[in-house]
Amino acid sequence: MDMSRTSDVWWKNAVFYCLDVETFQDSNGDGIGDFTGLAHRIDHLAGLGVTCVWLMPFYPSPNRDDGYDIMDYYSIDPTLGSLGDFVEFVRTARDRGIRVIADLVVNHTSDQHPWFQSACESRESPHRDWYVWRDKIPEQGPEGLVFPDEESSNWEWHEPTGQYYLHRFYKHQPDLNISNPLVRDEIRKIVGFWLEIGLSGFRVDAVPFLLETAGVAAPMTMDPHDWLRDLRAFIGRRRGDAILLGEVNLEYEDVRRFYGSDGGGELNMCLDFNMNQALALSVVRGDAGPLVHSMRSMPSLHPDDAWAHFARNHDEWSLDKLTEAERQEVFKAFGPRKDMQLFGRGLRRRIPTMMKSNHDRIRMLYSLVFSLPGAPVLFYGEEIGMAENLDIPGRMSVRAPMQWSDKASAGFSSADPEDLRRPVVQGKQWGPSAVNVERQEQDPDSMLNWSERLIRRRRETPEIAFGSWQFIPFPEPSIFGLRYDWGDRSVLLLHNLADKRIKASCMLEGAGLWQGLRHLLGEGQVELQKDGTLSLDLPAYGAIWLRPETGNPCA
Repeated sequence: MDMSRTSDVWWKNAVFYCLDVETFQDSNGDGIGDFTGLAHRIDHLAGLGVTCVWLMPFYPSPNRDDGYDIMDYYSIDPTLGSLGDFVEFVRTARDRGIRVIADLVVNHTSDQHPWFQSACESRESPHRDWYVWRDKIPEQGPEGLVFPDEESSNWEWHEPTGQYYLHRFYKHQPDLNISNPLVRDEIRKIVGFWLEIGLSGFRVDAVPFLLETAGVAAPMTMDPHDWLRDLRAFIGRRRGDAILLGEVNLEYEDVRRFYGSDGGGELNMCLDFNMNQALALSVVRGDAGPLVHSMRSMPSLHPDDAWAHFARNHDEWSLDKLTEAERQEVFKAFGPRKDMQLFGRGLRRRIPTMMKSNHDRIRMLYSLVFSLPGAPVLFYGEEIGMAENLDIPGRMSVRAPMQWSDKASAGFSSADPEDLRRPVVQGKQWGPSAVNVERQEQDPDSMLNWSERLIRRRRETPEIAFGSWQFIPFPEPSIFGLRYDWGDRSVLLLHNLADKRIKASCMLEGAGLWQGLRHLLGEGQVELQKDGTLSLDLPAYGAIWLRPETGNPCA
């Protein structure tokens, strides 16, 4: 056990917090959040225990896809502030012990980006080959549609120059051509620019699409994975502790390729969509089986690499890895109405409404996410149990303004409600009059204060990040028990997914040598007998974290 690894490889034991600047805090009353407002709220994040902020896109954009349609990679959208405001935020966050990473969206640009505007002028444009153009739609081109409700093809005809261009997302987001070495060089410059300003890395958007070369006329002179390896090496040279966190929504065996070979060297982390979907099915069924199966399927990683686990993210809760029957099972429980679903594969809701405000079940779910082998990721508002606003179209339903107080516009802005970038959550149960930071700060049993305790305990149990794990073999299917061992330290994490009290017992290897069990978090009763038998009594949706006492004061 080497405690120095918890700082050297900081991302493995980090607590990430994803936020959208424009919906977090407005400082000037224009109805749009900004970096000045975010800096003023940094102590909320520091008090919560967050160690790394993940910023959604903040670059200049026509904003047809919430900023993921970028038209300048080297600047700040003026509605969010200036480059100086950004630097002040990063510096303030660093002072509070918080790193900052940002979305790197280089699979595509906005069709308003000067590069694409230049490319559209003629086939001889110097930027023409920065994008993917074809005279005819190729038979071996990319398959499948990301947004089947709005797009019918991955190709769009450009009448003035008589060719199709590729867009894996919306037609107003043409794909960049990474087969072009000039494009790869530009991506490196973008990364280097933001590292120089103070970022600690990037969450890389749509990594499989970024490396995809299907449909490109000229073959790439190097393997796309070799390029990703080169990019990580460049980042390491510029800033040794910076990371690449990838969005790779594929099956486990395919995700593993994006970390690199057995020696790693590509992405440092990947968001674990497979575990996230198994989580949905286990919680619906009250059965740990899907989670157990998913964990057994997890590929091994290089010791310096890690998974990133989450309950909900900024998009729909994608259930595309489930079978159709399993997906319908989750839909029935968590989103039975069509307006709660999206693309036929996901949910537009946040956790508290899907759990029907059952506080024990909500807390059990987040405790479970924080107990998985990897680093936890929170989406803004989860720490107070924010709900979605289904009146906001599509996946934006979960991106309503942060609820700071019960004042007008939720304390997010002094602007009138009708002037906000997006409307706040409404209703007596979920609106800001009932759910807000200010009120929960005064309530010791609030979701906010419980979240602080959860984060503190997670940071104090690096075994989850660095140790080896094994299942605790309770026979009851609703009990999900994990044991982590790291050197002479161990931790036991027990969760009851059932809606009823469960009593169970099992033999635990080596437990007969322990002197007792120290309570870390949660409620329930656990007894350790001299022969190593572990007996537990957990309430409905109960969770408890324990540390074996070995006589070592540092364990």
